[in-house]
Amino acid sequence: MSSALTDLSPHPIVQAPMAGGASCPALVAAVAEAGALGFLAAGYKTPEAMHEEIRRVRGLTARPFGVNLFLPQPAAADPAAIEVYREQLTGESSWYDTPLGDTDGSTDDAYDAKVAILLDDPVAVVSFTFGCPARSVVEALRAVGTRTVVTVTSAQEALAAHEAGADAVCAQGVEAGGHQGSHHDDPRADGAGLGLLPLLAQVRDAVPLPVVAAGGLMRGEQIAAVLAAGAVAAQLGTAFLACPESGADPLHKRALTDPRFPGTELTRAFSGRPARGLVNRFLRDHGPYAPAGYPQVHHLTTPLRRAAARAGDPEAMALWAGQGHRLARDLPAGRLVETLVAELAAARAALTTPGSAS
Repeated sequence: MSSALTDLSPHPIVQAPMAGGASCPALVAAVAEAGALGFLAAGYKTPEAMHEEIRRVRGLTARPFGVNLFLPQPAAADPAAIEVYREQLTGESSWYDTPLGDTDGSTDDAYDAKVAILLDDPVAVVSFTFGCPARSVVEALRAVGTRTVVTVTSAQEALAAHEAGADAVCAQGVEAGGHQGSHHDDPRADGAGLGLLPLLAQVRDAVPLPVVAAGGLMRGEQIAAVLAAGAVAAQLGTAFLACPESGADPLHKRALTDPRFPGTELTRAFSGRPARGLVNRFLRDHGPYAPAGYPQVHHLTTPLRRAAARAGDPEAMALWAGQGHRLARDLPAGRLVETLVAELAAARAALTTPGSAS
C-alpha cells in the first residue's frame, strides 16, 4: 500500500463501515486479526456508544482499526414534503402496529462530541462520509497520530478532501451498497453517479492522494482489478455483511442470496438520501415518492424497519446491499479475508504469467 496506509494492515483489504449495527466490534476485530483493516461505524450511535465499541474492539485485538463518522447535514429538508411522506406511510404504521418516528431531532449525528472522543482516545484511522471535514479537524487528528480518509463520489469531492489535508480518499462507485457518500445531496443528480472504474481513474487524475476503491467488490479477482487500476486497497461491505460475526439481522444476511431479491436499486425510501438496497415491497411502493430529506426520513421510518424485523418480514426492511450481493459467502470473517487474499494472489499470478490469458 501507499505510505499513508501501509502499516495499518498486511493485506490491501478494508472492511467497510456499515452503520446500523453490521460493523460491530466482533466483525472489526476478526477482520483485523486476519490482516485486513476493519472499521467501526459511528453513524447513528451516541458518542458514548461509539467509545464503548472502541473499547470492545481493543479488548479483542491489538491490531489497528478505524472509525467512520458522518458529517453534519444541513437542515435543508422541506418540512411539507416530509409531512406528505408521513401521510403516505400511515398504512405501513397501521400494518406494523407502530408509530412513525420523530423527524425533529438533530441533524449533526453528535459529530463534534465524537471528534472530541477520538482526539482524546485516538484510533489508527478515521474516515468521513456525507461531506469533507474541516482542515482543523484533519490537522487535530493528525497531531494525535490518526490518519484520515474521506469518502468521495467525484473528482471534485476528491479535490476538496485534498485541500482539507486528508491522507487518503475512498472512491465509492455507484455499485456500492448502502448510502452514496456524496458530500452534497442534490436530487437533480439522482441516477448520475459514476461506476467505480471511471471514478477511480478520474480521482487519481485529480489528486495525488492514495485511493481506496469501493463499490460492488466481492472477490479477490475484483480486488486485483482495482489495484491494477491504481487503488492502494479495496473496501468491501456487502461481502462482510454475510459473515457470522456481522451484526446484521439474519433476515438481511439471508436476503443477499435469496432468489426473491434478485437485484438492487438506489432509493430514498428509507432514509431520504440515495442508498442502494435489495428491491423489496417497501422500496417498490414508496421509492418513487420519497422526498430528499436526510436524516429526517431515516428517523421517520426507523420504527417501521425495526417492527418489520421483529415480525420476520424483510419486505419492509432496509436491505442495504451492493450490486455484487449474489456473490456473498457465508464464511467467518477471518476465513473470508484468507479466501480473498488467496484469490487476489492467484489473479495477480495469472496476470504476470506469460500465456495465462490464452
